[in-house]
Amino acid sequence: MTPGIGVRGRRPAGLTGGMIVAEILIVLALSLGRSGIYAIVSFVADLTSGVPLADQTAVLNNSLAPGRPLLDLTRQVLRIGFALAPVALVWYLLVRSGEGLRSIGLDLSQPVRDLARGAGLAAVVGGIGLVGYLVAYTSGVNLAVVAQALPEAWWRWPVLIGAAIQNSILEEVIILAFVMRRLTQLGWGPWPTVVTSGVVRGSYHLYQGIGGLLGNMAMGLFFGWLFVRWGRVLPFLVAHALIDIVAFLGYALLAGRVDWLPGVG
Repeated sequence: MTPGIGVRGRRPAGLTGGMIVAEILIVLALSLGRSGIYAIVSFVADLTSGVPLADQTAVLNNSLAPGRPLLDLTRQVLRIGFALAPVALVWYLLVRSGEGLRSIGLDLSQPVRDLARGAGLAAVVGGIGLVGYLVAYTSGVNLAVVAQALPEAWWRWPVLIGAAIQNSILEEVIILAFVMRRLTQLGWGPWPTVVTSGVVRGSYHLYQGIGGLLGNMAMGLFFGWLFVRWGRVLPFLVAHALIDIVAFLGYALLAGRVDWLPGVG
């Protein structure tokens, strides 16, 4: 498997192995690595609560100020904005090292190909992911995932779309592009890099249950394998954003109207 440019870039002059390790650990500690630790603790708490996992819920987008819509909106916007701060740090680190965002394929040099690849990935991964979630929930190893519990205000739809885009940018730029590129610059081979990326991605979804862990780990392995081949992160940003937008908006539209989706009354 020959890595694409987004993964195989040479180590920039002056960037030592120790500095690379520090960059990875700091970025993860400020973002998804921290989320992974909290997810593990949350899952242990769920397992020891005495309540079956299938009778518990994991809410992805909840109200931050119930009964106070303008304050709620303000907090939602702040949450989305500050969640992207680690991505700004990644941008800074790549620019400082002389690489820039183009080095991970985050540019508009191939718009049609990137959009087509992203849409295709979203259709395949989204469909398989829904089936996998339903199987995991039915098997009793997953919580009921409530994709959104926002008030029925005018801003619910743009906030859900914003949250989906934020998830996409945060996860794909950090876990798929930055971490994999830096690990490769440490001398790691393609497969150890892909597996590490997949395991980290699965870890911060463990709060949803075993299905969330395994499903997202499989998605991470698939995305990682393709990123090694393509060397561009933009198709995965498109795919992830589309998957989450459909999930969040679809849940909002289906709530109270179907009985086959867990967590929907």
